[in-house]
Amino acid sequence: MKPRRASSVSRTPSSSWGEVAAWYDSLLEGDVVTYQARVILPNLMRVLGLRRGEKVIDIACGQGFFTRACAQAGASPVGTDISRELISLAREKSSREIPFHVAPAHRLRFAERGAYDTALIVLAIQNIERMDAVFAEANRVLAPHGRMVLVLNHPAFRVLKHSSWGYDDQARIQYRRVERYLSGKKVLVDMHPGKKDGAHTVSYHRSLQDISKSLHKNGFAISRLEEWISHRVSGKGPRQKAEDIARKEIPLFMMLETVKIDRPRGA
Repeated sequence: MKPRRASSVSRTPSSSWGEVAAWYDSLLEGDVVTYQARVILPNLMRVLGLRRGEKVIDIACGQGFFTRACAQAGASPVGTDISRELISLAREKSSREIPFHVAPAHRLRFAERGAYDTALIVLAIQNIERMDAVFAEANRVLAPHGRMVLVLNHPAFRVLKHSSWGYDDQARIQYRRVERYLSGKKVLVDMHPGKKDGAHTVSYHRSLQDISKSLHKNGFAISRLEEWISHRVSGKGPRQKAEDIARKEIPLFMMLETVKIDRPRGA
């Protein structure tokens, strides 16, 4: 999910999640009401509609949460991530039939050209610096007319450090404030706010236009787009109705299904 492995000595911020692997694993695997379990997983499996034996590569797979779901649906998945710690967890949690590899998302040396029917990048592209190179590599490993499915934090409504929820007391409405959108930005993320010397990672904001241009440049056409809302509901209180309406109107996640139409330029 992240392009560089964090050093166990250096405190330099990295987009690798190796340093927070144990925390992320306990969050994702230990709570059945996460966005991953309640929103992304059911919607992703519906969109994929996997065939038995379909060859899937889960790029930036983390501890293999979605890779395992693909295997349970009858596909033949492979998982890969830059973090050795997360791949170690993936191997522990998965059957031996699911291969996992340690590799950066832009250099999948283990994967042969045209070997896969479907590529997944779930909640990861925003944590990867070299987006163009990742899409080009996905193009390389996909069969002709193969598909790549991306799930990401909604780029229009979730802009790290530049978007937030607000409430209008007079109108009694919950709204989403977005301070900037079109400009790309590299953002330092504190994984444990308030903790001294806590782990940090790096995230990258891109507009939908940036993502679309990169897909086109690297031989993909967008075939389907969906926007997914939160599953959460508010407790009783004066803002309950407004908060629940806002959750249904303002999506947190975006899904892009793309189809390989050509080789990336220069390939």
